[in-house]
Amino acid sequence: MSRLESISFDSVLAKKHFELGEGPFYDGATRALYWVDIIAGEVWSLKTDSGETRTWGFDEPVSAVVPRQSGGLLVALANGLVFLDPETGKHTPFVAPEGKDSGNRSNEARVDPQGRFWLGTMQNNIGSAGEDLPITRSQGALYRVMPDGGVTRMEKNIGISNTLCWDEARERLYFADTRAGVIYVYDWDGATGEIANRRVFAGPHERGFPDGSALDAEGHLWNARWGGSCLIRYAPDGRIDRVIDVPVQQPTSCVFAGDDLKTLYVTSARAGLGNTANEFDGALLRASADVPGQACTAFAG
Repeated sequence: MSRLESISFDSVLAKKHFELGEGPFYDGATRALYWVDIIAGEVWSLKTDSGETRTWGFDEPVSAVVPRQSGGLLVALANGLVFLDPETGKHTPFVAPEGKDSGNRSNEARVDPQGRFWLGTMQNNIGSAGEDLPITRSQGALYRVMPDGGVTRMEKNIGISNTLCWDEARERLYFADTRAGVIYVYDWDGATGEIANRRVFAGPHERGFPDGSALDAEGHLWNARWGGSCLIRYAPDGRIDRVIDVPVQQPTSCVFAGDDLKTLYVTSARAGLGNTANEFDGALLRASADVPGQACTAFAG
């Protein structure tokens, strides 16, 4: 039987609130946490040992950031991927899986354990002034981007792409469609990067919609529930192990950090809440976990 669990969260950056905080990534080599504010077009980093923060701005929505094994950062902008030099702020185009005329934008993105970059797209729902646009079609896709820039479309007809996590021990990929309210699981071949045999891992739940996720060392999936004010920890068989309340209405994703990977960071969004927003909505949250997570992988390109 699942259980409701209370964990003490604190707001990391005091009174800083993000419109659409997303995509947390922890780089253990530099003890740096990275994330983005999609609507503001900002990339953020936090040195978890010193508390030092840095920000890089773009003139379009930005959905993800990951370090590169060769140095620098890979950033997913609305309409393509760019390399960012964090020292100079200069960015150079890499690849664009979908053109500007697709009507889509980048959303979820993560790196698999072999260093390939996976990018999910969705119908663009952000106007030129940052306003909400309606989502009327499931026209998004999932792409695999190789270190040399080769791009392969892996899925289509996705409403809102979210959750990209790989369980090497069970040879699985987890991928969610928030619009459908479903988390899928695939058979995944680590050597080739191929996926097959999609099936439902977790269906709709009364506590919000599936957003971003992280895997722990026991192979359990921690899923942020948009609109549900919680994280749900799913066992490998799809059973709900825990429901963990968070002090925000729209948690967007999570990641394990720290030398022991037992510090849990949760991003959240303030967008759309108006005067119903509470003091934590949009904050970057932090808590101690009782189980370590799995480490993030830098892009091999």
